[in-house]
Amino acid sequence: MATYESLIKITGAVGDLVFYTLNGKNVVRKKSGFNKAAFKKDPSYEKVRQNSSEFGHCSKIGKIIRNTLEVYIRKAGDPLLYQKFAKVMTTIKDLDMISGRGKRTVENGLKTEEGKKLLREFQLGTFPNISDCIRIEDQILYQSEDCSADKAVIMTIKLDSENYSTEYAEEIISWNQQQQRPFKKYFSENDVLLYFMILKNDHDEITHMGFV
Repeated sequence: MATYESLIKITGAVGDLVFYTLNGKNVVRKKSGFNKAAFKKDPSYEKVRQNSSEFGHCSKIGKIIRNTLEVYIRKAGDPLLYQKFAKVMTTIKDLDMISGRGKRTVENGLKTEEGKKLLREFQLGTFPNISDCIRIEDQILYQSEDCSADKAVIMTIKLDSENYSTEYAEEIISWNQQQQRPFKKYFSENDVLLYFMILKNDHDEITHMGFV
């Protein structure tokens, strides 16, 4: 891309050059050599097509999860959360050892222990990560002794990666100084379920949140 000065203002294509205005300056660049038809069929673009397909999948999965948690994500106040979450979705997708390249999914990545760990360790804004306080085992929430909370909200999220949609159920739990509490079971054991939790103090202020 280059700028130019001329008494005549040119807009559009001339030969293999394209003229246009950008931020008040006259700009000229060469036409792109990209060919859409070749991209779809040419074997030399196969790896690019695979990467593009997986990137789109990760972006969509990240978006539907973020939309489900929107009310809490806003409280995190992290302007870069979109990029950070897209990155962790891609890393989780890379753990899918079942599917061929170009068809790897976040869902299969989440079925691995490493994938679950990556999601649990993802931090939203400046809030301390809840995985340091809470763990789940057999529909029971266990709270560590050095992490107190007066109230907790747990969201059970059903992830449908085929239709790019979610369903969720939300339950409010009062701890009452107990170290463990059962929570309700929603959806089927065969569904892909994510658990997101928010801890609050007696002033209804969030102290921790994240995936468990």
